[in-house]
Amino acid sequence: MHPTTIQIIGAVLFGIALLHTFSTKFFEHLAHTRPAHAGLWHFLAEVEVVFGFWAMVLMVFMFAVNGKEDAVRYIDSRNFTEPLFVFAIMVAAASKPIIQLAGLLTRILTRLIPLPGAMGLTLVILSFVPLLGSFITEPAAMTLAALLLRDGLFKLGISERLKYAVLGVLFVNVSIGGTLTPYAAPPVLMVASAWGWDLGFMLTNFGWKAALAVGLNAIGLVVLFAREFIRLRPATGSPEPMPPLAVTVIHLAFLAGIVTFAHHAAVFLALLLFFLGFMNAYQRHQSPPILREGLMVAFFLAGLVVLGGQQQWWLEPLLLSMNSDAVYYGATALTAITDNAALTYLGSLVPGLSPEFKYALVAGAVTGGGLTLIANAPNPAGAAILKGDFHEQSINALSLLASAAAPTVVAMVCLKLI
Repeated sequence: MHPTTIQIIGAVLFGIALLHTFSTKFFEHLAHTRPAHAGLWHFLAEVEVVFGFWAMVLMVFMFAVNGKEDAVRYIDSRNFTEPLFVFAIMVAAASKPIIQLAGLLTRILTRLIPLPGAMGLTLVILSFVPLLGSFITEPAAMTLAALLLRDGLFKLGISERLKYAVLGVLFVNVSIGGTLTPYAAPPVLMVASAWGWDLGFMLTNFGWKAALAVGLNAIGLVVLFAREFIRLRPATGSPEPMPPLAVTVIHLAFLAGIVTFAHHAAVFLALLLFFLGFMNAYQRHQSPPILREGLMVAFFLAGLVVLGGQQQWWLEPLLLSMNSDAVYYGATALTAITDNAALTYLGSLVPGLSPEFKYALVAGAVTGGGLTLIANAPNPAGAAILKGDFHEQSINALSLLASAAAPTVVAMVCLKLI
């Protein structure tokens, strides 16, 4: 390896950004103890800001070392379609008619499960919605599940320990729940075309194993916290009337259009603008769109794209030095500190990989997708929606890692099945 100066700086800044994600409480403390610059410290305490901020620092170094032309050329070479798509799908999926429809379906399924308290509700949200992500994409599933959990479970005053346990299962289940199809999970999408993985392949090799893991994780959570769930009394109906059927159908059509054109930013952004116009025209059936949350998540992911582009020089040789067994566990661990789609994308560029290595790389990438906020692209979306219900209105990275560990092990065991 002969990294350039910028590649070394990029790796160092990437490491600093990782440490920053685990240190947001420190900046919150500075905001309270240094009121003169409280705004800056609060800004740096936002997890969604971390990678965007350090990506900006990288670009400053690139301008200084390589000059304007190289810096601009590097930015132009980055693909920001995924951050833009996550923003668009968050806004569309979080609209009031979509959430009300999802809530209605959740309540219907919950009634079919004769469990006391909030056990049935939690089981449905953490199993059915993540698997739905295989069809409406993972970011949409994460947005729906997070909003349903926020309004249906977190508002009931559950313990902080249960909140983190739910978050860990949610992140892991969404990461593996999108593997029933070849187009919904970013790490699968990166390789499906190059490796010829179609729907039949995904269902046979990933789908049933992922569904098993999702179910086991959801059941394990409600059993482990059964006493607390039994005491909870979730609402049995929607507090507001359903909007007219035509409004809901139009929202679903826009959502379907954004999902269909997920890889064409100009198209889905145009659809989003038309959608916002429709929302403004019929405000009486709407709630305020989550533009701020969506933009913050897009900023986070865009920063990850910029910083992540400078990590290939050490990440690719590390992956290719492993055999298929080692890469399964190695990819799970590496996913915690890199975006899982970045790992599989690197694999798609290498010719002659064995079928066993390909499976192990993708399986490891999706099983580790719940360990940290940066492990899977939809995670920041879920965190942005739910963090306001956590202590100090922030999600502790170490607590998330600990809570996601057990569901990750379950996923690793299930996807290791032959």
